[in-house]
Amino acid sequence: MLPKSLAINESGFLFNPQTGDSFKVNATGQFIIELLQKETPIPETVHKISETFMVSAENAERDVADFLQLLRYHQLFT
Repeated sequence: MLPKSLAINESGFLFNPQTGDSFKVNATGQFIIELLQKETPIPETVHKISETFMVSAENAERDVADFLQLLRYHQLFT
């Protein structure tokens, strides 16, 4: 789950007001965060990444897992 106060703008700039940290994500990262904010289940997120960015399901699954690990590292996802 993402912090409810996490803000993201249309250019992929993230701001966590709880910590004051800011981040920049690419289009894929922005798409994943938007899906997570809607509480989209991870398997559905993987499927949407695969379809939207025309990558294999295996690549999408790896990309989502890697991104979630990065979010956890920065304490943005639990």
